[in-house]
Amino acid sequence: MALLIILITCLVIILDTSQSCHTPDDFVAITSPGHIMIGGLFAIHEKMLSSDDHPRRPQIQKCVGFEISVFLQTLAMIHSIEMVNNSTLLSGVKLGYEIYDTCTEVTAAMAATLRFLSKFNCSRETVIFQCDYSSYLPRVKAVIGAGYSEISMAVSRMLNLQLMPQVSYESTAEILSDKVRFPSFLRTVPSDFYQTKAMAHLIRQSGWNWVGAITTDDDYGRLALNTFAIQAAANKVCIAFKEVLPAFLSDSTIEGRINQILERIITEAQLLAVLKNVTFTDGRNSFHFDAHGDLNTGYDVVLWKETNGLMTVTKMAEYDLQRDVFITTNQETKREFRKLKQILSKCSKECSPGQMKKATGSQHNCCYECVSCPENHYSNETDMDHCLLCNNETHWAPVRSSMCFEKEVEYLDWDDFLALLLIALSLLGIAFVLAIGIIFTRNGKTPVVKSFGGLVVCYVMLVCHALNFASTGFFIGEPQDFACKTRQTLFGVTFTLCVSCILTKSLKILLAFSFDPKLTTFLKCLYRPVPIVLTCTGIQVVICTLWLVLAAPTVEENISLPRVIILECEEGSALAFGTMLGYITILAFICFVFAFKGRKLPENYNEAKFLTFGMLIYFIAWITFIPVYTTTFGKYLPAVEIIVILISNYGILCCTFFPKCYVILYKQKTNTKSAFLQMVYNYSARSVDSLTLSRVSLGSTSHDTATTNPSPIRSHLPAPGLAHTGTKKTVKVSKTLPQKRSSSI
Repeated sequence: MALLIILITCLVIILDTSQSCHTPDDFVAITSPGHIMIGGLFAIHEKMLSSDDHPRRPQIQKCVGFEISVFLQTLAMIHSIEMVNNSTLLSGVKLGYEIYDTCTEVTAAMAATLRFLSKFNCSRETVIFQCDYSSYLPRVKAVIGAGYSEISMAVSRMLNLQLMPQVSYESTAEILSDKVRFPSFLRTVPSDFYQTKAMAHLIRQSGWNWVGAITTDDDYGRLALNTFAIQAAANKVCIAFKEVLPAFLSDSTIEGRINQILERIITEAQLLAVLKNVTFTDGRNSFHFDAHGDLNTGYDVVLWKETNGLMTVTKMAEYDLQRDVFITTNQETKREFRKLKQILSKCSKECSPGQMKKATGSQHNCCYECVSCPENHYSNETDMDHCLLCNNETHWAPVRSSMCFEKEVEYLDWDDFLALLLIALSLLGIAFVLAIGIIFTRNGKTPVVKSFGGLVVCYVMLVCHALNFASTGFFIGEPQDFACKTRQTLFGVTFTLCVSCILTKSLKILLAFSFDPKLTTFLKCLYRPVPIVLTCTGIQVVICTLWLVLAAPTVEENISLPRVIILECEEGSALAFGTMLGYITILAFICFVFAFKGRKLPENYNEAKFLTFGMLIYFIAWITFIPVYTTTFGKYLPAVEIIVILISNYGILCCTFFPKCYVILYKQKTNTKSAFLQMVYNYSARSVDSLTLSRVSLGSTSHDTATTNPSPIRSHLPAPGLAHTGTKKTVKVSKTLPQKRSSSI
């Protein structure tokens, strides 16, 4: 397609002789012969006059609007070439030049490019069509220009046919860095990518996010605007409005400033490859072309300030492309640079740390509201789009927080007031156990101690109570694996042993004072103290052992609370825990039944009513424990179980031992063998009399029934005398009964 355009253009130029210029040489702005010709494209005039003829004739029109700054650039090129020719740099080789005025018009630049591409030393100024231009010798070897990116793009596409080097001094469009589409294009100015990046960086550094953009209506302006929009969005800067101005105005200040001109030109062999690798300095900085054909220069940041009606331009800083930083030269420029931050150009106030931006429905993302970060979220920078989530396992954050705080690890520690109170109660219980042991040891031969079951049973139960009180210590302090595994099993086994001893005591006393033959026979078969205690306790040992082997309690960090980590013992298996407590409850219920049965025994033997009360305390405590334990949360959860253990232990200790201690200490007259025998005799007499009256009442009822209702069974009933005799025998038996009962006890 490009070749077709070139051919058509060449034919038009060749065939049409009625141009405004009489010869092709009239079209040249300035020229100088040489062995190696260098072309130049400069917009010396501002614009080209349009033709009044309709349709317009295919000819190059006259140019108007002389640009002194571009003319100076043209002179700079001529001066540079003359300096090379007057030096020994290219000995025996003279550089020539052929410079054209593009009149800021693509058409004129294309006409000049056609002459650049015409064959060298050819009588006719024509471009020869070839499939391979490797051996083709064009009129010029390289082209300097053009200034405008739009013109440079058009020229470069034609020069690509022969890979003729083109070095631009002002074309900054980002697309020209694409070496696939513009392989022979080079430039001595940075790409607009860096210019727009520097602008966005400067705006962000000044604290602005609400700006307007003004550009020119050409390829350069439109591409630059698109690139700036991308850079602005990346720097969180919103473009409030976009204004497009005509590309060419009469005011020459809209044009770019005079740029640095090439310092020297090198030889013709493999010119493009050499140009890409050339490096030169200005005495302070070193310059070279990168892989995209862009020179590693930067930008000057200038401040336009109106003072007393005069506009002054002051250099504030330099923008370094490689390091993406602004470099200030002195303190005065630093102060001016910092003053930019005092200018407010924002749609919304910035959100402080601890807040995040919330869209207000505006089409611009720079218009927003600031809302506080919710709990367990934070923002540590200004104008954050969203709050960051804290690690809920280890950290927390309050509302509107700028950082996360580490969670505190909590547990029922030894210095806690409630823990101290519970430990004091446990130590008091152990002190009671020791005191009771001393009292029972000193009065071990008294009937009260013997009726309790002897010192062995007393010591076993007291040791169990002491261990129960001591087990509460494993519920306090930092949880450890050993403590978690020990505290429940120690309580379960010792409390079961204690309840088993109470069960055998209840059976023994009930058996001693039972006058029901059937119940007596049953109790005699059932009463086996040692096997009962070992069996009941052994079952609990098996339960606890299986618990520890299959699902042992472990230390666990409870992170469900928002601000603290609760270090606690996880029971491992709720089923095992419930089985252990349920088994104790079953034994306690059996004790309660036997104690209730013996509630009317002799006073000195009558522990039943106290045991009944103790079992009731146990039931009430543990029934209350279940809902409280399941609903309590936090470091005081172990305290709930400690309280229940203390209540159960104190209840049984007080109801079992305190009445005996009271008799030993304050009713010593009743703590004698004779007093016990008299008490047993009185109880037995009352029991036998009650039994005799029941039988006499039963006999009278039978006699009356036989008299009123004669029947054949009358002859089987005993005579009154026999009945009387039977009564006497019964009384006699009752008189000897106490001795037999006392001896058995």
